[in-house]
Amino acid sequence: MRRLLTFIITIVWAAVAHAQNGQMAAMRGTVADSYNFWLYAPREYTAEHRRIPVIIFLHGASLCGNNMQRVRRYGLLHAIEKGRYYPAMVIAPQNPGGAWSPQKIARILDWVQQNHDTDTTRVYVIGMSLGGYGTLDFAGTYPDRVAAAMALCGGSTLRDFSGLGRIPLWILHGTADRAVPVSQSKNVVKAIKDSGHDRLLRYDWLKGSSHGDLARILYLKQTYDWLFFHTTVDNPREVDRDIEITKEDMRNAYSDLAPEETQFDIVDEVKRMKNEKINNE
Repeated sequence: MRRLLTFIITIVWAAVAHAQNGQMAAMRGTVADSYNFWLYAPREYTAEHRRIPVIIFLHGASLCGNNMQRVRRYGLLHAIEKGRYYPAMVIAPQNPGGAWSPQKIARILDWVQQNHDTDTTRVYVIGMSLGGYGTLDFAGTYPDRVAAAMALCGGSTLRDFSGLGRIPLWILHGTADRAVPVSQSKNVVKAIKDSGHDRLLRYDWLKGSSHGDLARILYLKQTYDWLFFHTTVDNPREVDRDIEITKEDMRNAYSDLAPEETQFDIVDEVKRMKNEKINNE
């Protein structure tokens, strides 16, 4: 059975679209009671069979639905296609609508770890807007599985924030965000501080930055340098405070990519988040 499954997975990878530095596959109906998802494998895995980290990318509300091509409009998959290289397997689920479910995300991670040779001590999660909520909810629900997390212009539906205090966590939000107010991230920071477990917490309020501006962080090399700095077996667990992300970095996020290849429309994201109140119950 194991050999048959391996054979099937090999056939799937043979049929996928080739990204510049690896392979990318759309996985539909692969994991029961979960999401459809994109799975990207870099050359370390496809050619060298090297054990690699995993990055989970959770998109915002504008990419929800059943058309999986939408997930490639901005973020990690888009960056990969335009030349950014991540030495990690990337899981990019598509949420059909509503709040992200930590349990459904965990089922996808289970499947990937069971069927691919990945480093279970180096699982990272990053998300923006609705995906920022999903990032904090997932990391806070499964802190033992997450090496580090970064939440951009989001918030959280968690009632217990103690889990978030157990992982290196960086929360970033623009002060001029009109779609998801910066107060949503500030509420999470306050809750973590009130729990007495904020030693591994970083947060930055980017003055004058809008909702769409934060998407540029998904394209920065230092974003992933920061994530990759951490593992679950670090003893003691520490949070890197040396790597910085500034507004200047964000302005130059596409400087090493062709400008015409990095244009994406974040307007739908902003409009939808303005009109759609995230269920915090």
